[in-house]
Amino acid sequence: MDKQAKIYVAGHRGMVGSAIVRNLEKHGYTNIVYKTSTQLDLRNQQAVNNFFAEEKPDYVFLAAAKVGGIMANNTYRADFVYENLMIEANIIHAAFVNKVTKLLFLGSSCIYPKMAPQPLKEEYLLSGYLEDTNQPYAIAKIAGIELCDSYRRQYGCNFISAMPTNLYGPNDNYDLNKSHVLPALLRKFITAKKEGAAFVEIWGSGSPLREFLYVDDLADACFFLMENYNEVGLVNVGVGEDLSILSLAKLIQKIVGFEGEIKLNTSKPDGTPRKLMDVQKLTNMGWKATTSLEEGITKVYEEVKNTDWG
Repeated sequence: MDKQAKIYVAGHRGMVGSAIVRNLEKHGYTNIVYKTSTQLDLRNQQAVNNFFAEEKPDYVFLAAAKVGGIMANNTYRADFVYENLMIEANIIHAAFVNKVTKLLFLGSSCIYPKMAPQPLKEEYLLSGYLEDTNQPYAIAKIAGIELCDSYRRQYGCNFISAMPTNLYGPNDNYDLNKSHVLPALLRKFITAKKEGAAFVEIWGSGSPLREFLYVDDLADACFFLMENYNEVGLVNVGVGEDLSILSLAKLIQKIVGFEGEIKLNTSKPDGTPRKLMDVQKLTNMGWKATTSLEEGITKVYEEVKNTDWG
């Protein structure tokens, strides 16, 4: 990417989008355009078309999405499928119409079938049934991958897709009703320590295995893919290692310094038993994550430990 190229980061205020902006600025890119959701409703096709016609970006990072954890995905099913379909379809089509040089679409590891073999290889997409609690979101993201591949095949557009594993880092969501497991646990342990609580409750059996990628590592991978990957088909982005939810809770407990107990609420859902990414495709291209889980969580803890969540 030329240093003077105009780059549009959709979703620049979110955890992923803000990390991509930080990464671009670190690499010396200053011609970055973005709009807040109040300035530009990405669900509105005409508004998106007008924006692209006016700005004419050379490159697009599509990090805008409606996201959430198990509870949010299961509760707001219509919102998750509709809003994500509209956002990605509007941006990808506008990128085609306005001859964007290259677009990177970001999905999620939840696109893979619930009982797919582990670790999850890119070719397992559409090989089985999805996890029910996040099926609407997953279907929307699968549609985004298909949009990129279909516009490439029919029109020759250089549109690519990257599927990150579970993410955490600066600008995460700590709303206990809508957040993912790592920020939710971090908030619970910080609050319990402040309040001198006797225990912290975690959802489910604690046995599901999850992989976690520091968001600045994802942003670095996105930059790498924008520079080096120009093919049909998605690319997994992760660390290639996982741990149980209970082990994650114990690690966060150690970092926070909470001395009480951990209690498992087995009446709550576990979600998918395991979601480990096979990252061989990206590793073979020459990219690997560099931030360890303990190092990454410690960074986040230092940023949010004094937050007043009310």
